[in-house]
Amino acid sequence: MTVAKTCVLVLDCAEPERLAEFYASLLGADVEAGGDPDFVVLTGGSGTVLAIRRDHGYAPPSWPRPDDAQQAHVRVLVAPEDLDEAEREAVALGARPVAAVTQPFVPGAREDRRHEERTFADPAGHSFTLAPAAPDEGVR
Repeated sequence: MTVAKTCVLVLDCAEPERLAEFYASLLGADVEAGGDPDFVVLTGGSGTVLAIRRDHGYAPPSWPRPDDAQQAHVRVLVAPEDLDEAEREAVALGARPVAAVTQPFVPGAREDRRHEERTFADPAGHSFTLAPAAPDEGVR
């Protein structure tokens, strides 16, 4: 039998409070103040948990340059009809657009619409993607 577990993605950066506010605003989450100023946790009503940790020697990821790995990224699911508004919110909060990729319709795929993902860099340089949620992913 496996012991019950949960998982939290931790993003490193130079200014955890600033990055926490960015993601709290983007995700509609709450910032949990703790005893350690170098570690901030965000929780959202939809079950979102994200942690931000100060790295005093932090250097942003260089993705999408081909010589370096992406490391990790946050995938933010959005109702398909809200994708444009979510993009405007992210940019207004300080995100920088990196790429938009539209995949053509594939017969037999889960969804009968084009699949579009929009990738951004957060204020600390981490990549995150706004992607349309499938109907069974419970966004709304």
